[in-house]
Amino acid sequence: MTLAHINKIATAVPPYDVHKAFIAFARSLLDSDPRRQTLFDRMLDRADIEHRYSYISPDGVLDKGGIAATDFYRRGNFPSTGARMKAFEAQAPLLAQAAIDRLEIGPERDRLTHIVITCCTGFSAPGLDLEIMSRCGLPGSMERTMVGFMGCYAAINGLKLARHIVRSEPKARVLTLNLELCSLHLKETASLDEILSFLIFADGCAASIVSADPVGLAMDSFRAVLVPDTRELITWNIGDNGFDMFLSGKVPGTIQESLRGSADEILDGASLTDIELWAVHPGGRSILDAVERALSLKPSALAPSRRVLRSFGNMSSATVMFVLQQMLRASAGTRGCAMSFGPGLIAETMLFHGTG
Repeated sequence: MTLAHINKIATAVPPYDVHKAFIAFARSLLDSDPRRQTLFDRMLDRADIEHRYSYISPDGVLDKGGIAATDFYRRGNFPSTGARMKAFEAQAPLLAQAAIDRLEIGPERDRLTHIVITCCTGFSAPGLDLEIMSRCGLPGSMERTMVGFMGCYAAINGLKLARHIVRSEPKARVLTLNLELCSLHLKETASLDEILSFLIFADGCAASIVSADPVGLAMDSFRAVLVPDTRELITWNIGDNGFDMFLSGKVPGTIQESLRGSADEILDGASLTDIELWAVHPGGRSILDAVERALSLKPSALAPSRRVLRSFGNMSSATVMFVLQQMLRASAGTRGCAMSFGPGLIAETMLFHGTG
């Protein structure tokens, strides 16, 4: 059976660092309530995030293009879902092109046979797939697949689909794209839970090439672990004023308990000590802490995930690819495990090994 490999990964983020501006905005929503302000500051300290990026310029200065926050997020008049989708249509292709350009495909772009895109923050038709093909000069014969609305674990599903394609068509070369503009769904709310959930999310894009070429990370197997009776813990619905997220505070504890009981299944008989690389989706510091405790990992094991969280925040489906990018040149035979979590509650996992 043909072995599929992630040959290349390139990443891109929008031009404006919005983390500090969001913190100031969030505090303004708390109505000067000392108790809520104190709780927010405590959670902010624990978030372990220093930067998050967006096409929305916090100060309204558009020296790098994008959207002025003063126009888009006007107090008392936040945009409708339709307005947010128009912004997505304008900005998402720019970010996709930036990531694809960094792959430096060159003349090999004519050899690309498939494109797989994951996204849960914007939709249109004709959509992102055709726009990207036009902008990047990709073959019009490419087979196109959109993986929509699966949330943070969608990148693993995208890789799984790319692997299926390569295993069935060994000459296939699959371009996978994981693109999210989470900052388009900010809400003007007094709910502390909602404000805290907005604290971690950001925008980003990852592009990768998957083929049978024995270069990069070889994808060995995939496993999905569904935690029963947890459907209400993470929800993502289309509302009249953007997409509405609910993220329960029970998620980290549920992940920790679930991983303790399913580690053998995820590792397919391997020992925890056999795994040298851990590409864990940094959904938040508490998520990474939960994984570390559940699997009794050394603090250094999740250092790549914590670096991505600190530098970029949670970019939904793109985030785990930022982590995998750091492992792309792993020594031959080095074994790894990637995992992401999302609505269901489901852990999507992948075992892989480096080719040197």
